[in-house]
Parts: sequence; structure tokens; C-alpha cells
Amino acid sequence: MLAHTKRVLRIVSFDVNLFYKELEKAYKLLLPYELEELTNWLLKFTNDKPDLKQCLIKINP
Repeated sequence: MLAHTKRVLRIVSFDVNLFYKELEKAYKLLLPYELEELTNWLLKFTNDKPDLKQCLIKINP
């Protein structure tokens, strides 16, 4: 499920609203250890994408 989530987030990263919606779904569905890995991946993935980085603030892992 984590690999699928990452794939979807990459695909929708062109749209901040879609990215946020998919991120919300991921945080509801993934297991705690997967959330930790996703959070680390997100920090790297959004490092050069300030529009997407704002979505991370709204999510409470």
C-alpha cells in the first residue's frame, strides 16, 4: 500500500489540492510504521516543491 501511495502522490503532485486529498487518504489508511516511512519520503520529495510542502503542515502524522 505504501508503494501505491507514493506512486499516486507523484502522479498528482502537479495539483496541490489533489496532492492534499491523497495525502489525507494515506494518513487514514496506512499503518503507523508506513506513515513514518511516508513522512520521511515526503520530506525529501517536497524539498524543492514549496507548494506541496505546505500540505505537510496540514497533516498530523
